[in-house]
Amino acid sequence: MSSDSNLFSNRWLPVLLVAPFMLLIAVFFYAPVFQAFYWSFFLEQPFGGGSIFVGWENFARVLSDPEFWEAGWRTIVFMVTASSSAVLVPLILAVAADRKIRLALPARNVLVWPKGIAGASIGVVFAFIFNPFVGVLAPLNHAFPGIWAPGIDGTDAFITLVAAHVWGGIPFNFVIILAGLQSIPRTMHQAAAMDGAGPWRRILDVQLPLIMPQLFLTLVLEFTESVTSAFALIDTITDGGPGGATTLLVYKIYADGFSGYDLSGASTQTAILMVFVIALTAAQFMLVGRRINYER
Repeated sequence: MSSDSNLFSNRWLPVLLVAPFMLLIAVFFYAPVFQAFYWSFFLEQPFGGGSIFVGWENFARVLSDPEFWEAGWRTIVFMVTASSSAVLVPLILAVAADRKIRLALPARNVLVWPKGIAGASIGVVFAFIFNPFVGVLAPLNHAFPGIWAPGIDGTDAFITLVAAHVWGGIPFNFVIILAGLQSIPRTMHQAAAMDGAGPWRRILDVQLPLIMPQLFLTLVLEFTESVTSAFALIDTITDGGPGGATTLLVYKIYADGFSGYDLSGASTQTAILMVFVIALTAAQFMLVGRRINYER
């Protein structure tokens, strides 16, 4: 068989196959990002009527706003807690499934199902599950009134958001980590067992080092995804409350732009958030990605 048998016979066929996807990316990602950066240097009228060039004044106004820094700090806390949990929980489940314990096979299928559920639907479901009167914690709340009150307690509402995000992130991360675990040769487990390594020692010394590329991939994707995916959860569960305790930066941008009609301020915050995400991703690759060995 010729080595060129896997190549396309027509050089334009790959371009035509990728063109619809690239068009969607250009229309729904690059164009809005470019528009946000453009508006961040102008004072835009909410209902048309022209714009006024103001240079860096929008950035100065946003960066001097205490609410922006509070939302940014909550975004970082959510990013760290939710993203790390959304990788740790699937890691534990993947290790259990890889060891072929009882019901491991049907559990693999069940754990993938949440991937087909939209973020807004997840928010509606978790708002009901964690309802203090009819949810799973209702008996505890009846025994100790006020111990769980996400409607008036910011910490409880924040925990609800984190739990919903972790549940929604299980399927993809579970599949990636499990694929990495199953690609480890069984001979390595057998050799470690012959050397006297117990199950926990084999996990720490054999499995985790060999799946570091998969763990790094899930961490990078989770850290960037948590910035945007939280919007649907906030909008359906808390609306940014109580008292702004769950108003992350992505939701503040929406509230300022669509409720406050501050298009310039919302665009400026979008530009700052985009730069932050790019810098965070670059830092992850520079500080962590270089230390990962992709060869076995």
